[in-house]
Amino acid sequence: MATNKLILGDCLNVLQSIPDKSVDLIYADPPFFSNRDFEILWGDEGEKRSFEDRFAGGIDHYISWLKVRVRQMKRILKDTGAIFLHCDWHANANIRVDVLDNIFGRNNFINEIIWQKIRSSKQQASQFGNSHDTIYFYSKSAKFTFNRQFIPLDAKRLDTHYNNVEEETGRIYQLADFTQAGQGTAKKFGDKILEPPRGKHWIWTQEKIDEGMENRQIIFTSGGRPRVKRYLDESKGNNVEDIWIDIAPLNSQAKERIGYPTQKPEALLQRIIECGTDEGDVFLDPFVGGGTSVAVANKLNRKWIGIDQSVMAIKVTETRLKNRQNMLFEQPFEVLIPTYDYEKLLKLDGKEAEIQIVEAFGGIPNLKGGKDLGIDGHTQYGTPIQVKKWKKSVGRDELDKFITAIPRDDKGLFEKNKKEGQICGFLIGFDFSKDLINEVSRLGNKENIFISLKYIKDIIPYENPPKVTLTAEELEDLKYQFEAKAESETGIDFYSWDFNHDDNNFRADELMDKNGKQTKKFKEGEHKIAVRAVDKKGLDKIDKVKIKVKKND
Repeated sequence: MATNKLILGDCLNVLQSIPDKSVDLIYADPPFFSNRDFEILWGDEGEKRSFEDRFAGGIDHYISWLKVRVRQMKRILKDTGAIFLHCDWHANANIRVDVLDNIFGRNNFINEIIWQKIRSSKQQASQFGNSHDTIYFYSKSAKFTFNRQFIPLDAKRLDTHYNNVEEETGRIYQLADFTQAGQGTAKKFGDKILEPPRGKHWIWTQEKIDEGMENRQIIFTSGGRPRVKRYLDESKGNNVEDIWIDIAPLNSQAKERIGYPTQKPEALLQRIIECGTDEGDVFLDPFVGGGTSVAVANKLNRKWIGIDQSVMAIKVTETRLKNRQNMLFEQPFEVLIPTYDYEKLLKLDGKEAEIQIVEAFGGIPNLKGGKDLGIDGHTQYGTPIQVKKWKKSVGRDELDKFITAIPRDDKGLFEKNKKEGQICGFLIGFDFSKDLINEVSRLGNKENIFISLKYIKDIIPYENPPKVTLTAEELEDLKYQFEAKAESETGIDFYSWDFNHDDNNFRADELMDKNGKQTKKFKEGEHKIAVRAVDKKGLDKIDKVKIKVKKND
């Protein structure tokens, strides 16, 4: 299964195309059931359509909407896999009982995690303030991946426990009860009972002792209790429990904030991903939103898939990942959008275009190098396919060449299809001339040779990308205003801005701008500014301006 993909579409449809038992961990943060009349974050058509799907009815409709998707999530999880489902108080009880218990089984419930998302909630006259979200942790089976997580020791514990210094090394340590440290019985050395003098030290070298405790000094205190030195520099910290108050929500000044209203902190996703996966495992987020989960998975060297129905969510996540691609270990990825860019489709290398179109048609492309003898691929039943990736109409002469190539490719199949009145070949193009269309009709009526004409747009939906023009106006010394004017057949969704463009990479300083206007101050010198306009189908176009900034005398 191909991974490291951002996919635009309803996650139900995308999940149905993913193979069984191919994913190690799922983090699902579906839109909350809030009972509000409207809950739109991005404002694009895909999100509005998803909203209508979820809230056409009451809670029963919402649970039904979620249940069919979670059922697909379970199918694609490996037997050692798990799911973390993020929700709030509006529907968490229904989600646990009607969705997760129902699909994964009560025996596979691992944890109900409480994450304190608000440090100080608003005062309520008749109820306690709501300050947390719930994250349900379910496994697919009794055997699942779980890597223990730790948090640093707090100052109070350091002061009360780690208050000994080893004279020889200067290392700080605490004396921990040997049996409580999980090392087994402390009273026996082999078959002998330990009865040391008070205050004396013994070296514990029993072969069966747990790893990491070899040659540790066992110290018997004045009460005769065995103790072991636990060094501060070897401590991983305290075990993470099911109430998470150590991960702060994102404030308005947080560096990782991108302006997405329900954006989760990277530390939250890092804990979940590190807990439920190892390097190289496959992570999936079916409601990718602002892209925090896949950005973290990418950084942690996990394979990943991110899905969202919102164009803006996918394009913002794409830009966010591209901004990070100069960082060490960041992985390449691709974005799958149902609508193709017409200009880019025309510019594709001939063979690459043929392969892409034949595969989208459901055929098997001809991968042979050099001359393909007029056949670019075959259907699953062996019927020849020819692709003409031309902006102009395909003419009669190309049909004649195809008719000659078909029997040469497989004469027996051609004669069989002709005799039975089956399609003898598929000709695919952007458009076809009137002469060609008339000849296709004649061949079928007079010679029983049936050729099926297929338009590329019916196989690969495409649109013209937006047009965008960027202008700059000096307002005062060192201060400029930029305005982007864009047009699109489907409408402009948003703009992104790069105020230090280098011609090779677009790295957004401003991810989401609905208006196409920005004002900014610069240092003296030459600067290149770029704007990307994204339309409602997810297609984009970039324009640039260069300014020379100089103080006026």
